[in-house]
Amino acid sequence: MALLDASSPEFLERAQKITTLVLDVDGVLTDGRIIYDEYGAELKHFDVQDGAGLFFWHRAGLRSAVITARRSRLLRRRAKEMQVDFVRQRALIKLPVYEDLLRRWKLSDQEICVMGDDLMELPMLRRAGLSVAVPNAVPEVRLSCHYVTQRPGGRGAVREVVDHLLKAKGLWQQIAQRYQ
Repeated sequence: MALLDASSPEFLERAQKITTLVLDVDGVLTDGRIIYDEYGAELKHFDVQDGAGLFFWHRAGLRSAVITARRSRLLRRRAKEMQVDFVRQRALIKLPVYEDLLRRWKLSDQEICVMGDDLMELPMLRRAGLSVAVPNAVPEVRLSCHYVTQRPGGRGAVREVVDHLLKAKGLWQQIAQRYQ
């Protein structure tokens, strides 16, 4: 698949149809590192700009979902803070969860933007109206996506995509205007 530039007519056309973001966690919302303290507690790094991006996304009346293979109390907490609409953990095979989400919210593939970094996301990425990889994604994922972010996973990649989508949908100005 040929990569799209965020200002290209095809990217803009796809982006205008998006109503729902579907995100992986490790490698997308985080930098992929999992840190354990000496007591076995898990630590992850989440980027505050990604959280702000999701806040703006929801403020525009749009939805988000997280589908991850791992289970983490930290994710549950962060997803609640970011007001993520749907969270599914321990989804080792993600496509059935994606399909359930489509049925539950009466969506088509064209309304979904999926962000991923590894092989488990490939079935969703190949179906989504707009598929996005982070630069540190495995080669098979980068080659299967419409767009690869400039910013790495866990370092503002989600915010980058949200900004592009809100601008393509003509919603950015109303969001930004609140703060001027």
